[in-house]
Amino acid sequence: ELHPYFQQPDVQEANARHGVLTQAWSPIGGITFYPGFGEGRVSVMDDPTIARIAQAHGKTPAQVMLRWHLDQGRSAIPKSVNPSRIAENFDMFDVALTGDEIVAINALDTGVRGGPVPADVTLEDFSMDIPEA
Repeated sequence: ELHPYFQQPDVQEANARHGVLTQAWSPIGGITFYPGFGEGRVSVMDDPTIARIAQAHGKTPAQVMLRWHLDQGRSAIPKSVNPSRIAENFDMFDVALTGDEIVAINALDTGVRGGPVPADVTLEDFSMDIPEA
């Protein structure tokens, strides 16, 4: 999990030290929308700082967050099954965030994980049938 509210700087630093490209899971903070994990939390998608930056560039908050990841050298693969959102996610390559905008997004880190702790994810707790599998 890596998005503006949960940036995991120690993990990113360790990855860089070992030549590992950090890949952001939940790069636009979607985990905060999941029932049971995001209750009572403000969504990254609704953050006023990100909204202000998005408006300044004529982009969506999701596009700004994806650009932020790429500008910092991370791989970000957002999940969507919605064709219009998939197209929207690709329409951020014409955005150039300023240094001040990147600093403002970096300052949003709460250090609080929005989703489950990976070690706690078990088949017993998170198993689901996938009919097409």
